[in-house]
Amino acid sequence: MADYEIPKLNPELDVPEIPALEPDKMAGLKPFVAAPAHQEPLGFPGELVDNWQQVAIDKMGELLGKYRSLQVYLDSCVKCGACTDKCHYFLGTNDPKNMPVARQDLLRSVYRRHFTFAGKYFPKLVGARDLTEEVLDEWYSYFHQCSQCRRCSVYCPYGIDTAEISMAAREIMDAVGKGQKYCNEILGKVLKIGNNLGLPEPALVDTLEGLEEDIKMDTGVDVRLPVDVKGAEVLLITPSADFFAEPHIDGLIGYAKVFHQAGISWTLSSYASEAGNFGMFIGSYDTMRKAALRIRQAALELGVKRIVVGECGHAWRVAYSFWNTLTGVGAGADDPFGQMLQKQLDPRYPQPQHICELTSDLIDRGALKLDKSANDHRVVTFHDSCNVARATRMGDRPGGQFEIPRKVIQSVCANYVDMAPDTIRQNTFCCGGGGGLLTDDLMEIRVKGAMPRMQALDQVMNENGVNTMASICAICKSQFSKVLPYYDKPMHMIASVHQLVSDSIILGAKE
Repeated sequence: MADYEIPKLNPELDVPEIPALEPDKMAGLKPFVAAPAHQEPLGFPGELVDNWQQVAIDKMGELLGKYRSLQVYLDSCVKCGACTDKCHYFLGTNDPKNMPVARQDLLRSVYRRHFTFAGKYFPKLVGARDLTEEVLDEWYSYFHQCSQCRRCSVYCPYGIDTAEISMAAREIMDAVGKGQKYCNEILGKVLKIGNNLGLPEPALVDTLEGLEEDIKMDTGVDVRLPVDVKGAEVLLITPSADFFAEPHIDGLIGYAKVFHQAGISWTLSSYASEAGNFGMFIGSYDTMRKAALRIRQAALELGVKRIVVGECGHAWRVAYSFWNTLTGVGAGADDPFGQMLQKQLDPRYPQPQHICELTSDLIDRGALKLDKSANDHRVVTFHDSCNVARATRMGDRPGGQFEIPRKVIQSVCANYVDMAPDTIRQNTFCCGGGGGLLTDDLMEIRVKGAMPRMQALDQVMNENGVNTMASICAICKSQFSKVLPYYDKPMHMIASVHQLVSDSIILGAKE
C-alpha cells in the first residue's frame, strides 16, 4: 500500500512510547510549491524573489512588531523538554525536528541572528543562524509537517504556541514567493467563487437538488436544502466537503433534517458556500479576512437572523475566534457593516453558533423526536478535533466544546465509549491531516501523524468493541477516510455526528 514504513500500534498502550530518534528522517518530504497562478491572486510573488533573504527578514520584523505574542514565544523557551513527545508527527516519524521545540528553533535561530544583541555579535553562543537557502528549505519542509493543532502548547509551562510560529513561518515564505500549492490554490477558488471546490452556483444547486431526491426516496418526506433564500432565519455556513463526499454528505443531510423537523427556515449561500478558511493555515490574516467578508456580505444580502457553522474544526475556530475582529461578525462590531449586521441579527444570537449547539438546544427543548435504536449497530467513540478543542468554546460555559457534541451523540446512540483521557478533550491528538496538510503529496506525514490517534482508537476497538468514530471536522473525516486502511481499520467507520442524528431522527408531524 505504501513505499514507506507504517508505524506499528501497541495494543497495550493508549499513548505511544517516546521513539528512538532518527535525525532528518523526514527532511525530504515537502508539499508542492505554489505556481504563480496560485500565488498572485492572493497578492504574493509568483516565484522566489531575487532579494528573498532581505524580504524575509523585513517580513519577520513586520510580524514581530504586529504580534507581540510572536516575540514572547521566540524569547521565552527554556528548552525544558515538556513538549518534546507531545507532537503526533514526532511520535509517528521519530524525526527530532518534529519535536515542537526543534521546529520552533528553525525560526528562532534566524530571529536571534537578526533581532537580538547576542545573535548579532555572538551567533554561535546562542544558536543563531543566517537565513540561507538550506534554512529556507528546512522551513518549507518542517513547517509543513505541523498541523497547528496546539497540543504542545497545552503542556508547555510557558504556553508557547507553536501554531503561531508555524503560521508566521508560512506567511514569511509566501511573502518571498515560496508558498504551498494546496492551500493557496484553494484560497484562490474561495476568493473567486466562494468555496474550496470552485463549485459554481448551478453545480451547487444541482448537487443539493440531487440530495433532496435521495432524502425523499429514503424517507418519503420532502426535506429541502435551500440556496439563496432571502429572509430565512438561519444562514448555514458549512465546509464544501459536505456537498460531495461521504461521510460529509450524511452530516449535511442530518442538518437539513434537524432544520426541517424543528421548523426553522434556513438557507445556504451560493456566494459564500464555504465555512473553511485556509487563510489561517498560511498565517495570512488579510487573506483570512477577505474570505470571511464573503460570509458577512451573504448574511447582509439574505437578511438572516442567525449564522450557524457546520461540522468543520478550523471553520469553527475562525468563526469563534476571528470573525469578530476580522469582519465584525459577532457582538462588539465597530465598523459600519458589522454594526448593520448586528442590528439585523436576532439579539439572542449575536455570535455565530455551532450546529451542535443548535441541535443540542432543540434536543433539550424536546423539539426533535429521536430513536436511539436506529444506531444500535454502532458502538461509538468521539474524536475531539484539535481546533475545536483548544481554540473555541460552545454554549455558555467552559468545556462546552467537549460536552455538547458528546451529549448530542449520546442522545442518538445507546452505546458510547470515550478513548483514553490523555488522548481526548484538551489533550486530544490531531487527526494528522490538519493545518493545510490534507494533500496527497504529504501522504507519508499524514499516515505517520495519525498513529497516536490510531493507537487510542485501537485500544477502545479491542476492549469495548467500538466500530464507529464520530467527528465534527471535515478535515478529520477526510483524513481518517484515507488513513484508517493503512492501520487495517475500515474507512467507513468514520462518521459525522449529524450522520448519527440523521439516522435516528423521526420525521413527520409532531405529536
